[in-house]
Amino acid sequence: MNTDNKMDLKLIINSYLKHWKWFAVAIIIATVLAFFKIRYSIPEYNATAKIKIVEDNTKSSELSAFQDLDILSGGKNNVEDEIESIVSRSNFMQVVKRLGLNIKIETIGNVIDTEVYQSPYPFSLEFKSLDSVLYKQKGSFLIKIVSDTKIGFTESEDEPSKTIELDTTIHTEIGDIVISPKKDIINNYIGTKYRVTVLPIEDVAGIYKKKVNINQIGKKSSILNLSINSTNPEKGRDILNTLIMTYNDNAIANQKYLADKTSEFINNRISKIYSSLTEIDSTAENFMEGRGITDIASQSNLNMNISAQSEQELQATTVQLNIAESMVNSISNESGYGLIVSNLDNNAVQGTVGSYNQLAMQRKRLLESTGESHPDVIQLTQQMNSMKSNIVSNLKSVVSNYSVRANNLSKQLAKSNSRLYSTAGNSRALNEISRDQDNMAALYQYLIRKREEAQIKAASTSPKCEIIDAAYNPTKFPVSPKKPVILLAFLIIGMLVPFSVIYAKDLLDNKIHNKLDLEKLVGSTPVLAEIPSMGKNASLVKKNDRSVLAESFRILRTNIDYLIQSKTNGKKNNVIYVTSSVSGEGKTFLASNLALIFANTGKKVLLVGADIRNPKLYTFFDASEEKGNKRTKNTGLTEYLTSDIKIKDIVKSTVYGETELDIIYSGKIPPNPAELLMSSKMESLLKEVSETYDYVIVDTAPMVVVTDTLLISKYADQLLYVTRAGSTENKVIQHPIHLKEEGKISNLSFIVNDVPEADLGYGGKYGYGYGVNKKRWWHLFKK
Repeated sequence: MNTDNKMDLKLIINSYLKHWKWFAVAIIIATVLAFFKIRYSIPEYNATAKIKIVEDNTKSSELSAFQDLDILSGGKNNVEDEIESIVSRSNFMQVVKRLGLNIKIETIGNVIDTEVYQSPYPFSLEFKSLDSVLYKQKGSFLIKIVSDTKIGFTESEDEPSKTIELDTTIHTEIGDIVISPKKDIINNYIGTKYRVTVLPIEDVAGIYKKKVNINQIGKKSSILNLSINSTNPEKGRDILNTLIMTYNDNAIANQKYLADKTSEFINNRISKIYSSLTEIDSTAENFMEGRGITDIASQSNLNMNISAQSEQELQATTVQLNIAESMVNSISNESGYGLIVSNLDNNAVQGTVGSYNQLAMQRKRLLESTGESHPDVIQLTQQMNSMKSNIVSNLKSVVSNYSVRANNLSKQLAKSNSRLYSTAGNSRALNEISRDQDNMAALYQYLIRKREEAQIKAASTSPKCEIIDAAYNPTKFPVSPKKPVILLAFLIIGMLVPFSVIYAKDLLDNKIHNKLDLEKLVGSTPVLAEIPSMGKNASLVKKNDRSVLAESFRILRTNIDYLIQSKTNGKKNNVIYVTSSVSGEGKTFLASNLALIFANTGKKVLLVGADIRNPKLYTFFDASEEKGNKRTKNTGLTEYLTSDIKIKDIVKSTVYGETELDIIYSGKIPPNPAELLMSSKMESLLKEVSETYDYVIVDTAPMVVVTDTLLISKYADQLLYVTRAGSTENKVIQHPIHLKEEGKISNLSFIVNDVPEADLGYGGKYGYGYGVNKKRWWHLFKK
């Protein structure tokens, strides 16, 4: 860090340290306020409890009946959801109702009121209104124990109390009340005042809902810390314990309610399924009766056997029919008497054919030995023709019988096949009915089992949280108000108030305060001195004066002498102008003291009042009664410039204390001051007195408001520009600087006047008055 930065930081710190009194007063006030805050704040005590959320690893009772079907599923408890459930508005409303927190009784004190909770108080309250009405009321009333039978009662502190007998009905805005005495202790509380406040349940529940804090001890933990700050340690414990109990009670009630609903739902379903099952059984029965079905499998086998048998018989019959028909055709078409081949399964035909074949063989043997005309052959032929006719006739009868039998067997086969084919459809339909029966029966049994499970679960419901630590007070000391924190906060605020005021003041400040401020604005232009503020004790310096004011003017004198001696133009360079921006910045006071401080060295000094518009010089010297210092009327600079009088006629020799100097007062206020100052006589005056006197101090008019000083500035060897601390604005300083840069003035120097002791720069308050024994404040206590 460079030197400039160190200096800037030191200046910033000093800008606040110089107002140390403000900070001291602010700290004292803040300490006092902190004391009252701590003294009259109602202490609060912390109560805490610890619980564990019990994870429900089984399915919830209302969903378990359907879990196996994947219709619904129950999951584990979500800790975040359970926290929201614990601090629900409905839970806190139940807590308020159970503990009666909507009715607050306070003992009225001189400064603060103290709540009465579970502490003895000499009366009991009975509200005649229904709870549903009372829970919505809002109001308060005051009670003063007058005697063991009377109380003072009023509903407003602004109203006078009425004396009322105890155990009588009192009509109030919140309903009728009966106040009964506790006779064993009421005499101990005579003269005590109480305030009873009734608030709506919802409002009180909202208040305590905000006060209770629940924190999870770990991100994945199911253990919760509950805490509350309360004005009464026991009240805080009761609230937490009741809240936990209410949460568990509500959870159990919800589980039982859902279990009952589940059982009700299952019972309804069982009733409907039983009806459906009965209807399906009736349908199966009607189906089997309508189709003549007893046993699908047996009946199916029977139909198959009948069909096979019928088919075999039909085939045999058809074969026999074909044989019979072929035999008829063969016999009918045959003209000879050959053998007849018969495969027909008919004994009568077989017998006749056999007889016929014997005759045919006999005839054939006869023909071998005889001819056809042989009587025996003819007889055999006749017998064979007759027998052939009988055979044909019998065959035709057989054919007819076989045809009828074949037709009957075909019909029987068709019927058997029809029954056999319909068995598959009946089986399918019956299977569907059986399947419905099985499904309904299984669902019926399932619901019966689940109903039993739900009832068992409802009978064995458990709390949703396990109490690890019941509510307790971790410390017997109050957690609020926190004395160190309050004291520190008030001290910080006490420091910030003056700091902020000073900072804002400096931020908005656009004025010069000391030599350092001015030097930053004027650059290389010298700032010769800063004149300390003397307040109402300001006066002209005297010879051998060792005050701070005198020392500052001696420094100014030294710096001016240095400037005069540094010039090597062969002139005395002793004409010194004293001017300022506006009136009231102390230029006349400074010019007068500068003249005296030069005169104290034995030098011949002339003080000229060149501010002929607003002369003030006589206010310092004309008021002195010493050695006839009364100003001569109508003799001054104005008279010199407007007449032919001599310089010696306007010079007034003056003695102030032991110091002698000459003064030229301003004279009358002329109507044309600028024109007078432009006259050649002004130049002649200054040249002549410059040669005659060692120092010529000229009190001129302000430069910003009038042009007088600028008109005669060319006659000045030194131009002292006076600024006033806390009065001269920064931007005003640019006016003489611009004039200097434009060449309109020269030999410009600045002086800061009326600087408070705290703002004195450089060696200011340390150097001024060096060697003077100052009496410190602690010396007042020494004898």
